[in-house]
Amino acid sequence: MTSVPDPRPRGKLPARFAAIVLPLVLSLLMTFVISGVSTLMSLGPTRAFVTTWPAAWALSWIVAFPTLVVLLPLVRRLVALVVEAPPQK
Repeated sequence: MTSVPDPRPRGKLPARFAAIVLPLVLSLLMTFVISGVSTLMSLGPTRAFVTTWPAAWALSWIVAFPTLVVLLPLVRRLVALVVEAPPQK
């Protein structure tokens, strides 16, 4: 008996989810770094930094994720206006 190969690798989301996964990952990483730097600059390397940073990160992510979801299509269009399209094969 021959098995039919699975059309997509297991453990991966379908390509249609890329429009949500990209801003999700980008917003998580960017807010982690920026909130960490901003909190560190404000409080210094203290115990208050360690206790304040997670809340600052959460709040910044709550704002950043929907902002990226809404603005990313606009940003892609703006980039297409100023960057030459790759040659067609």
